[in-house]
Amino acid sequence: MHSYRWCGSMPSTATATTATTMIRRLCCLQSVSPFLPFSSASTTTKKPLVFLGAPQVSAIVLDKLLNASASPHSLFEVAAIVTQPPARRDRGKKLALSPLAIHALDRGFSPDLIFTPDKAGDDAFLSNLKALQPHLCITAAYGNILPTKFLDIPPLGTVNIHPSLLPLYRGAAPVQRALQDGVKETGVSLAFTVRALDAGPIIATETIQVDDQIKAPDLLELLFHKGSELLIRELPSILDGSARLKAQPQDDSKATLAPKINSDESWLSFDEEAYVLHNKVRAFSGWPGTRARVLVVEKNGEQKTLDIKIITTRLSSHESVQFNEADDVAFVDGALLFPCGRGTTIEVLEVQLPGKKAVNAAAFWNGLRGQKLKKL
Repeated sequence: MHSYRWCGSMPSTATATTATTMIRRLCCLQSVSPFLPFSSASTTTKKPLVFLGAPQVSAIVLDKLLNASASPHSLFEVAAIVTQPPARRDRGKKLALSPLAIHALDRGFSPDLIFTPDKAGDDAFLSNLKALQPHLCITAAYGNILPTKFLDIPPLGTVNIHPSLLPLYRGAAPVQRALQDGVKETGVSLAFTVRALDAGPIIATETIQVDDQIKAPDLLELLFHKGSELLIRELPSILDGSARLKAQPQDDSKATLAPKINSDESWLSFDEEAYVLHNKVRAFSGWPGTRARVLVVEKNGEQKTLDIKIITTRLSSHESVQFNEADDVAFVDGALLFPCGRGTTIEVLEVQLPGKKAVNAAAFWNGLRGQKLKKL
C-alpha cells in the first residue's frame, strides 16, 4: 500500500462543483517520499497538530481549529489534514474528493499538506506524518482504524470527538442507533484514542436533550458543533498535558455498541409499534433511508405493489382512527395514517417514489386518483 499526498499546481481555493477538475489537475496522486516539516513550524512556538476526518461534519471541526489557530495567542496550528482517498460518489460515479478535502482547499489550505492514505498504517504515510512532528492528532469521523504505530507518533496522543455519551454507543453509528432506541438525551464526548473501540479515557462531555422529531443528519451536525466547541475549550489542557491526568477511564460494564448500519435494515414492518417505526425513520434519515412496500388497489380491483421511501413521520395524534379494513391506509389532516402493531398508528407526512422527488402526503394521495392504499 502507498501513502499519498496532493501534488502539482493547484489553486488555493476550490468548491465542490470543481472537484472533478481539481482531481484531473492533481497529477494522479503519486506516491511520495518523506518530506521536511512545513516551514512555519521552525519559526513559531505554536504546536503542530494533525486533523483527521472525512465527511461534511468533519469540516465543522476543521473550521473551529483553523479559526482558533489564526489568533496571535493560539497555542497550536494545523500542520496537516488526513482524509479518505477520492472515491466514486453519487449517481454519476465520478471520482470526487472527500467533503473535508474540498472544504480544506476552499479555506486555502495547502494541497501539499492534505494526505489521503488508503490506510492509516501505510508506511509511506507514517513516514510523512513523523516528518511533521505533530504534538497532537485530532479525529472527527475519520472512519479508518488507527494502528498502534500511528498512535505512538504524537507525544500528546490522539483525541477523538465522538457523538455519544461514552461508554454508550461505541462504534460506527452512534447517532443513528441512539435515535433508533428513542433516547431523550445524548451528547458528545472528547476522549483519548486507544486501540480498543472508542474505549479511551474521557476528557470532557456535553449533554443535550433530544426532541422526538429531530433526524440523524441534523442531530449529527448539532453534536459536531458542540464537540468542536468542547475541543477548543479543552485544547489548552490537552496541549499542556494536564488533560491526560484529569481524563476519566470509561466504565466498560456500562458500554453499549452502535454497529454500522446495513442497507437491508431500511425496510419498515407495520407489524411493529408506531414509535419503533417513527424512531427508525428518524435514525435512518439521510442513509440508508427507510422503505415500505404498499399495495395499490385500482377501481377495477386490480392490485399492484409499490415500494416507497418514508421520509418524515410523526406519532399519531388521532386517538381512534376508523379504518374500513385492517390493512387500509387512511388520509387525515394532511397525513397518511398507517395502522401499526398493538393498535397504534403512525402518520406519514412525506414520501418518495422510485426515481422521483420527495412529496408531501397530500400530493401523494392526490396522485392515487381514488385508488385505495393498503399496507403490506
